Formats: sequence, structure tokens, C-alpha cells
Amino acid sequence: MKGVVRGKGQIKVGKELAINPGQVYGPLEGQATQEPAFGLDAVWIDPSQRDVARTLGYTVVDASTAVATHLNKVLRDNASDLLSHDEVQQLLDKLAAKSPKLVEDLVPGKLSLGVVTRTLQNLLNESVSIRDMRTIAETLSEVASRTQEPEQLTALVRPKLGRMIVQSLVDDTNSLSVMTLDPSLEQLIHNILQQTAPGQSIAMEPGLAERLFGALRDGARAVEEMGHPAVLVVSPVIRPWLSKAVRYRVNDLTLLSYSEIPDDQTVKVVHTVHAETR
Repeated sequence: MKGVVRGKGQIKVGKELAINPGQVYGPLEGQATQEPAFGLDAVWIDPSQRDVARTLGYTVVDASTAVATHLNKVLRDNASDLLSHDEVQQLLDKLAAKSPKLVEDLVPGKLSLGVVTRTLQNLLNESVSIRDMRTIAETLSEVASRTQEPEQLTALVRPKLGRMIVQSLVDDTNSLSVMTLDPSLEQLIHNILQQTAPGQSIAMEPGLAERLFGALRDGARAVEEMGHPAVLVVSPVIRPWLSKAVRYRVNDLTLLSYSEIPDDQTVKVVHTVHAETR
């Protein structure tokens, strides 16, 4: 049976990859390419050019490191597809060795294995680690009486993992630099979602949707050029929909809700997203 290709690239044996991180101070001789994991402009160079390339601002890695980085990115991007019922059962069995009552009450007591699996897959789809299974299980046990829907369960679990989610996004001073939506734009999206019946597709005017995603792409690029990861903070009501909507439209944009940011976390707004709402 033919497998599904999730990533591919080429390496040049005996060469090194000089990656343009966004700002460099001159060109290099070599074969132009793109860094496979994040799509950055890059050049395959001779090892003798390594020091010159670094002086010009390039990040230089050998071929094996380029392969490892790309493989790691492919695995992270497809982690949810690699998590099946069997893997989730193994995670629960491991947790049960320390907290048998917690697991027994949760599965099958309150939620089916299938619902827990889909909830964990949702978290992985949003690049949220599921290492803290105890917190995840405790939260699911607490909220299971309110909903059995994996999407809603995911939204309820995320704030409990907020400190872990934010940890990888803060800078050297432990400050979280974020983008926000213009208040009128956020209110408009909120109104559209409120007018949409459960199970229905979101009916956003195509022109507005394109302006929104374009503004988000521009904002993400501007924030990354400042040296920060692209993080957008929105209200808990619109975060689940917007996260799905931008997943394949805006590269490497992290969506947080206000409720997921720890109370003691320093937050700095570095960009406001505007999209004309005519």
C-alpha cells in the first residue's frame, strides 16, 4: 500500500545550509533553495563559506541537522494523526499506575475512549503538549458533566494548561508579546458566531474573510520581524473557530484566549490587527 507523503526535501551531500532568518547583510555564492521546515530562504554553500555566512547574518547548519529539523517539524505537524485509541489507552494505563481512581472514574465512567482520543488529537492539532496527562484527565473529569463534545472539551482543557502553553512563547524577560484584534473586528466576529446555529458552517462574507486572513498574515510577519513568535490573543468565544480557520492560512500563528494566560504573566501588545469591515 502506498504511503501518504507528509513532507519532502533535498539535501546536498558535502554542503551546508545557510538560512536567512529574516535579515542578512549580503548575498552568498551557492545554490538557492528554501529551508524545508519553515520555508525560509536559504543557500547550499561549501563548508569553507561557513564563517563568512555567519558574519553576514545567516544561520548555518549541516545537512544532517537540516534533515532532523525538518523531520521534527513533520512529526509535530502530524502528531494528531499518529495518536490512535491504542496510544491513548497506553497513556491512560500509565497514569492509572499512579492514579487508578482518576482513570477509572474518567474512562469509561464519564467519557468514552473515543471522546478522550479526539480531545487529545485536538490539542495536538493546536501544538499543545499532552505530556501533563494528569491535569488533562482531572479537567476532563471535572467538566464531563457539562459536555461530551471533543471541541468543547478541548476549549475547557486549554486554560488548565495555559502556563505550559505560554512557557514556550515568552521572551528572555519572561514577557509575552502578542497581537490583538481591533475591538470592532473582534466584536464583529463574535456577532457572526453568535448568530450561527450549532453545527452550521460560519457564514462570513468572503471579502471580509480574505481581508481578515491577509491582515493576520501581515501582522504575523511584522511580529516575527520584531523577533517574537506570532501570538494572537482573542476572547474564549471566538478562539476555537478562529484557530481552525487560520490553521492552513497563516503559518506558525499561535491562537490563545485571554483565559489561557496566567494571571501573573506579563503581556505586551506589539501589534493590533485591523481588517476593513465595510
